[in-house]
Amino acid sequence: MAAMYCIAGLMHFIKPRAYMRIMPRYLPNHKILVYLSGLAELGFGIGLLFESTRVISLWGIMAMLTVFFLVHFYMVSNEKAGMGIPKWLLWIRILLQFVLIWWAWFYL
Repeated sequence: MAAMYCIAGLMHFIKPRAYMRIMPRYLPNHKILVYLSGLAELGFGIGLLFESTRVISLWGIMAMLTVFFLVHFYMVSNEKAGMGIPKWLLWIRILLQFVLIWWAWFYL
């Protein structure tokens, strides 16, 4: 789990435009939000590696994934943000979000 979040966080800095394209229009400062979310993913991923920060990182991951529903629902409702990905696949991605939240909860 730690590796997954660290890699995902790093990708926000390597390919920020890919993340900015899927940001809901009503959210301000897309570039800053992309970098902040990447930093959060990276920080929580690293936090999972240490016993002293594991629980707070798990709670942070669950909160972060909950906020990310904004992006996933925006992708379903906005054809351009959905980048041509079939709607059924975007809905599966939303279901996967619940699985990721459960996975973090499982380790509490």
